[in-house]
Amino acid sequence: MPYTYIVRCADDTYYVGSTWDVEARVWQHNSPDLGATYTRSRRPVTLVWSCWFDSIEQAFAYEKRVQGWSRRKREALIRGEYDALPDLSRRAAVQRRAAERDGGFEAQA
Repeated sequence: MPYTYIVRCADDTYYVGSTWDVEARVWQHNSPDLGATYTRSRRPVTLVWSCWFDSIEQAFAYEKRVQGWSRRKREALIRGEYDALPDLSRRAAVQRRAAERDGGFEAQA
């Protein structure tokens, strides 16, 4: 089954990936020569979030999406705070829509 996953590295950074087998991939990240270059110098890594998808293409697309997110937004995802995700967007348009939805939008002159 295809997954998107997030691991926390020893230096408290996050790595986002996609795979068919999460357990095997986390093991690879912690091995001396099989993990991603990014995680090799940041071992050990710990799985903090994963989600399965219907296809590897969907998992890969979500991986790329989450890779562009801020640390705060990734941590909200990890905590399962899905309602907070739009408010944590870097894009001003998304933040404006969220503010309008909540009634807190003030028009800019």
